[in-house]
Amino acid sequence: MKKALALFLTAVMALSLCSAAFADGYTIRIYSNSNSSERTTWLIKAAKEAGFDISIDDNSVISGDTAAVQAANENKDADVIFGLNEVRWSQLINGQYENLTIADWTPSWADKVGDYKFDGKAYGLVIQNILMLYRTDAKGTNGNALHFAHWADIVNCGYNWYRQGKVGGTTNMNINNAMLYSFTDPTSPAGGISVEGWKTLWAYCAGGNYTGDKYGLDPLIRGDVQVSTFYSSSLYGNIDAAQDTVEDPLVGTLNPENWALVDIDDGTYYIAEYIGVVDNPKRSEADTETVKAFAEWFGSAEVQIAWSEEFDSYPCNSDAVAELYDEVPAIYAIKNCSLTKVEGTDMTYAEYVGAHSTEWTNIMTNLGFYWADNSAAPNEPDWDNLNWAVLTQAAQ
Repeated sequence: MKKALALFLTAVMALSLCSAAFADGYTIRIYSNSNSSERTTWLIKAAKEAGFDISIDDNSVISGDTAAVQAANENKDADVIFGLNEVRWSQLINGQYENLTIADWTPSWADKVGDYKFDGKAYGLVIQNILMLYRTDAKGTNGNALHFAHWADIVNCGYNWYRQGKVGGTTNMNINNAMLYSFTDPTSPAGGISVEGWKTLWAYCAGGNYTGDKYGLDPLIRGDVQVSTFYSSSLYGNIDAAQDTVEDPLVGTLNPENWALVDIDDGTYYIAEYIGVVDNPKRSEADTETVKAFAEWFGSAEVQIAWSEEFDSYPCNSDAVAELYDEVPAIYAIKNCSLTKVEGTDMTYAEYVGAHSTEWTNIMTNLGFYWADNSAAPNEPDWDNLNWAVLTQAAQ
């Protein structure tokens, strides 16, 4: 990390002078799922210093991407949406919400976010992904390296693994997205996934260990399992925090000593949080310029440097990355499968997930995936005699 705070303060002062002319008393209404109380407090203060008045609910009012989008759609007062991921953004941009239309907008830093953009509509702010990790010490593989072709190969890895205990939740769904990636079949009535894919995901549930933890890093840190999953943005902080509270914890962050990432040929499922401007017929042209100026400011390298340092996130903006890191951390150097094209379609895998995610949730819920109590595990489905037309629908 280097020179970020100084850059941020200089940028805020400079941007305050130019952005104040835009603000002119208009309060920008923001909806987001990246809205912990710490984030909202920080953003309101920083925006104010830059000349913008904003209104954003923290997660005591709106929690999660579904709630954020539904509230924006119902209230019809949104100016900006940020957060979410490619799946939800593809739905927004494709007009799946009747009261939400994403305005045409291209920020000056559009060429700095690589593939994390919906051209002319929404642009990436921060990146995170789903990781599969393992211990390499005596509580793990005893030095044996793990290499898989696909995420689903965990079911044949020969070690104990953690699996989640419920269907819902963004992290849980992204783990499923990584698990199902190699089983896409646009002709399959089982939600566009081969039946073999659902069999394998069932084996992941049946053979895995649910330890009662919300996420999979804690049981790996304790040595309860040898292989596990977690999300990237909080990995290093959580490993560091466990040093004084756990016997024989994971050691090392940027330079792991007794753990490693599973080497998976497919890579992993990334999500990026984006920002976009919402068409609001109640706004004047001048107010729309204010809204676009805010989005321009928030996604700039200087502000994203400060945001990333404050909240341990990884920016999409390459100029921000260059200031924050001397080299890309290993957890962000993994191949990204979410933006690859799905054979037989014109969709990226993230878009494919968006098109089928409701069906997948219904299938898992209807069949009883991710039971929390192993002693009450349901019987494995009769895969050859399932009515997928019913299973892909919500239970009545």
